[in-house]
Amino acid sequence: MSPELSRTRNGRPLARGAVQALSIDELRRSVLGRVSEGDRLVALFGAPAATEKDVELWAVLASDEEGSLRLARSVVSGDSYPSLTPDCPQAHLFEREIAEQWGLVPTGHPWLKPVRFVPARRPVRDAFGRTEPPVVGVMDYFRVEGEEVHEVAVGPVHAGVIEPGHFRFQCHGEVVFHLEISLGYQHRGVERALLGGPHLRTIHQMETTAGDTSIGHATAHCNVVEALAGTRVPPRALSLRAIALELERLANHTGDLGALAGDVGFLPTASYCGRLRGDFLGLTAELCGSRFGRGMVRPGGVGFDVDERLVESLVRRLNAAVHDVENATALLWSSASVLARFENTGIVSEQTAAALGLVGFAARASGLDRDVRLDHPWGIYRVNKIPVSTMSSGDVFARAYVRWLEIRRSSLFLRELLQALPRGATRAEHAALAPEQVCVSLVEGWRGEVCHVALTNEAGRFGAYKIVDPSFHNWAGLAMALRDQQISDFPLCNKSFDQSYCGFDL
Repeated sequence: MSPELSRTRNGRPLARGAVQALSIDELRRSVLGRVSEGDRLVALFGAPAATEKDVELWAVLASDEEGSLRLARSVVSGDSYPSLTPDCPQAHLFEREIAEQWGLVPTGHPWLKPVRFVPARRPVRDAFGRTEPPVVGVMDYFRVEGEEVHEVAVGPVHAGVIEPGHFRFQCHGEVVFHLEISLGYQHRGVERALLGGPHLRTIHQMETTAGDTSIGHATAHCNVVEALAGTRVPPRALSLRAIALELERLANHTGDLGALAGDVGFLPTASYCGRLRGDFLGLTAELCGSRFGRGMVRPGGVGFDVDERLVESLVRRLNAAVHDVENATALLWSSASVLARFENTGIVSEQTAAALGLVGFAARASGLDRDVRLDHPWGIYRVNKIPVSTMSSGDVFARAYVRWLEIRRSSLFLRELLQALPRGATRAEHAALAPEQVCVSLVEGWRGEVCHVALTNEAGRFGAYKIVDPSFHNWAGLAMALRDQQISDFPLCNKSFDQSYCGFDL
């Protein structure tokens, strides 16, 4: 029988000592048991233990139906532990990351490879048998052998302004048997830089974790800091944060609908949405001076307030932009040639999406009803609700149409917030962080679930800090979407997910 795991909720601190230390076998049984009952593996990571030879493994599980989180930890001595991946595919990338960072071999992992090509924190010989620093992209790639089977390598350098990533296709003619994705070309060591914090630079590092999710990551971080410091954020600040977050969603969803139209050569919507993305970014700039929302979200509240004149301007410009998006997307959905390219392309079934632990609009497009704003609400989302938008086909069309549904619902939500802003302060002072605590913060960014986990030491500083960008969950979904597809469909499938490279590489 598996032991009962410690329960908490989104943004609620918990004493580290209150999380029972399990044996690694108990942790494994507990995690697998909870996942079999419908929980999701939100995070699995290593942290420093009492002795340098040991590693403390932490697991965070989410029960969306209960709206609760469960925590488990285990101190691993030695260089290996039994892998969770064969029984829980959601763990596959987390365990590869643990192997790389800590030199712990998950025994039984089906395809153990580097993730970001960084030296292990416990040097000598790492989990891959290397004694020399790793070279980015140098590893054994999966190969399909057979007559007329060939390999196509794309990247890491791509045409245009795009971040680096390597894609290797195993093909028979034009049909893709397997796609392998290798990243890590711009690893920045963000998590290591956070240790000992929060520092003066910490909030700026949060805003650049994934540049197009500046508000999402900054909000997740501030929720952690405020929970650990016991800070009560004023209601007006919570509303302004939500306004900035939904504007970030509108800008990125609109831009991606235009990019998807461009990928199939449908220029009217591509041109319109390219401009309209700029309109939403302009609204964010009017709010705080930065098109990406930097400087807006700060520990204790927000960095900028609005007056009645600015609110009127924001509402007027929002209504105009949303009206134009409706016209631009109406052209998209009424074009038979567009639908012929979108429908039945890049399908990810609900079963596959659930097994891989997909999040965000990619999960909702495959029929999974999961959205942190409803399942694990924080801030103003505890009071103001946004309905979840889902589709069941799991193809490019579904991933595009879910975004359109979210644009409509987020714009209604924004109008309500702007027209009923609470009065009062926009920022509260906060004290030092409580020592020996753990806190999990989940935020529904525009791509999906942003997860920040902070563990404080005896001095009330970050002893460990884990960030899980939604792309970390979802890159595997893109690989599955290309199975049995035409290789020429890759740009369209890739844009339908629109993952972050830097958010993954950290």
